[in-house]
Amino acid sequence: MNKTTDAAFRETVARHGDRPFLCVPSDPARGYHQDGYEIDYANAAGAVDELIARYRDAGYGHGHRVAVALENRPEHCLHKLALNALGISCVPINPDYRPAEIAYLLDHCEADLILHLDSNADSLRAAMSEISRDVPMIEASKFADGPPAAKRPAPIAGPVTPQSEASLLYTSGTTGRPKGCILSHQYELMSGAWYADLGGLMALEPGAERVYNPLPLYHVNSGILSFFGMLLTGGCQIQPDRFHPRSWWRQVCETEATLVHYLGVVAPMLLNQPPNDLERAHSVRVGFGAGVEPGLHVLFEERFGFPLVEVWGMTEMVRVLADNHEPRQRGSHAMGRPQVGLEVRVVDDNDQEVPPDTVGEMTLRYSEETPRFGAFSGYLKDDPATEEAWRGGWLHTGDSVRQAADGMLYFVDRKKHIIRRSGENIAAAEVEATLQAHDGVAQVAVLATPDGTREEEVFACVVAVNESDRTETFARELFDLCFERLAYFKAPGWLTFVDDLPKTGSQKIQKHRIFGADGDPRDAAGFRIGVGAQHDLAHGVERVELIVGAHDVAALALVKGAGADIGVLAGEGCSHVIYGELAGG
Repeated sequence: MNKTTDAAFRETVARHGDRPFLCVPSDPARGYHQDGYEIDYANAAGAVDELIARYRDAGYGHGHRVAVALENRPEHCLHKLALNALGISCVPINPDYRPAEIAYLLDHCEADLILHLDSNADSLRAAMSEISRDVPMIEASKFADGPPAAKRPAPIAGPVTPQSEASLLYTSGTTGRPKGCILSHQYELMSGAWYADLGGLMALEPGAERVYNPLPLYHVNSGILSFFGMLLTGGCQIQPDRFHPRSWWRQVCETEATLVHYLGVVAPMLLNQPPNDLERAHSVRVGFGAGVEPGLHVLFEERFGFPLVEVWGMTEMVRVLADNHEPRQRGSHAMGRPQVGLEVRVVDDNDQEVPPDTVGEMTLRYSEETPRFGAFSGYLKDDPATEEAWRGGWLHTGDSVRQAADGMLYFVDRKKHIIRRSGENIAAAEVEATLQAHDGVAQVAVLATPDGTREEEVFACVVAVNESDRTETFARELFDLCFERLAYFKAPGWLTFVDDLPKTGSQKIQKHRIFGADGDPRDAAGFRIGVGAQHDLAHGVERVELIVGAHDVAALALVKGAGADIGVLAGEGCSHVIYGELAGG
């Protein structure tokens, strides 16, 4: 893929101009494209050309970065193609970020422009008040009049190349602050090509595939992997605003999806829905995702009639592993075998290769000669972190796996301190830093605890300065602090007070010793806070049981704002249980 994304797009336009490119399912309750939306490649190219002209006329060019806050609207994809054609990097913004988090991102990437929706203008302005730079802003509906003029000339002279920066995606870093992951044009096209060429159950028919991907466009899965997979093959990306269990089958059938993407949370939510005629009337050949509970894998396939291909991927690596050939290892956390272009080595803490069926860290490379080919270009302004990730010539994933003698890899756990809640990666260090800022907290450790629905939950262990503070009131106060300063999905779902935290001789906290090898954090005395249910509501889950901690008012506002009927019941061992069901959908 020695070309730019624009060159690849134009080639597909020439081959499949009359084929659909982007689609949005109908949804009368949504704030845009209520009747649905579809655009073919030829008309998309015309729209992209108009955007290119507006950006060029305003002085934006090679090396600029534009922060894009368009959520899951198809306009995000059109703007990205236009930006990339001019050598401008697209920096997606998670709409759930708090102003302080957005401020860090804007300042760190030195954004030259913010493209946004009217609904997120206030949070962006609040973010701007926290940084010294003045970044121009343009609301998407007003873009036809042209964006404000660039404040500096294009930083890079010369033409756009395959190595030019196409996107800057921020990932949760183990040290707290998110890292800016630089992705080149070559990376993004190789990602799409890998997706298109997986074969097996994932074999794609050029010009015929329609992938329904409810994941956010600010993640690599939807914004790059499936998007460029469809772009390179003349397929269509179907982009709902988010995952809606009640309308899933209607939308999948209505849009004639042939593939669907999922996270682990999708399977139980769909299985919990009452049976309906549409769940077997679809055109889906295969589901593509990760994290399905082993006990639900076969149940899902038997009920809905298509296989779920479990995969592994990360933002830093263009290629994914996939258990996409029969016989599959259903219900086992199997995630595929190494292939040409994706070599795997499982190592111990000393980077020494371990024997088969031994748990170790998974490391990756393209080949011995060119280990970094097609991978991310590095972390923005953090060369030491980049080199540490690539130590020994292998990309260290931070994931613990087991490799069988036949080469099959099985996911075990995350080695690095990253918690994965409903598809969102959360840095334990970031939550720890927020809690540690409270004067009443002496020490804190944040770790993952299993969750049957959301894969993992955020568990905070707090040493209070004053023993008398070890109360529900203080727990609520600490949650409020996290909820105020961090995106809602990062706030702890569990909090317990402890006398002390185990440490090494150098005073490094040993998280694995807090509850022991066989201990379950959920058995500890503490406070259950329902942020997980809040996450579900924000992402379209219609039915939740929410054990309320500190955010009673915020949770009620969120549920009521979604059009829900609220009932409040007494809950054993907690303050309240809020039951909500969204109207419509």
